Amino acid sequence: MFQVNYHNQYYAAFGDNTKSENLAKKLWLSKLSDFGPEVILAAAERIIADSEYLPTLHKMLNACRSAGMPSNLPSVRRAYEEACNKPSPKAEQKWSHPAVYLAARDCGWHLLANEVESKALPAFTQVYNQYCDLVVAGEEFIIEPPQALPETSQVMASKKHNRQQLDQLKRLLN
Repeated sequence: MFQVNYHNQYYAAFGDNTKSENLAKKLWLSKLSDFGPEVILAAAERIIADSEYLPTLHKMLNACRSAGMPSNLPSVRRAYEEACNKPSPKAEQKWSHPAVYLAARDCGWHLLANEVESKALPAFTQVYNQYCDLVVAGEEFIIEPPQALPETSQVMASKKHNRQQLDQLKRLLN
């Protein structure tokens, strides 16, 4: 498909050297193996319609990710903004997709809340893209509610115990 549409560029890249062409095909096959044929075809058609140039493997992977995405799975940027703006408790909020919550959780709520975007966004992007790849591959996710903390007994300490603790603190400070 790319050979026909990008004829001159294709032959400039590979020429008559079938060895380098076969190496490129093996590389592309290994990297695109997680996507189904329909997704790869849709991504290739979108690239051909939108680009004048022979795509790189990176561009093809991104096109496959976006072609196979469910409509309720937001872009990386929107997912990042959603993750940063949701109030706590995070697991009880309504998320556009469970992958957004899980990526933010795995990335770290503290990092998202306290680091500058130039550091937090690349970290989030890496984790989110992994979840997106799993969603495209057909995996479904749910947000597990957090487990309740165990009940603690409210037994008051005796005056003797309190006095012992106070004496121990005094010894430590002297």
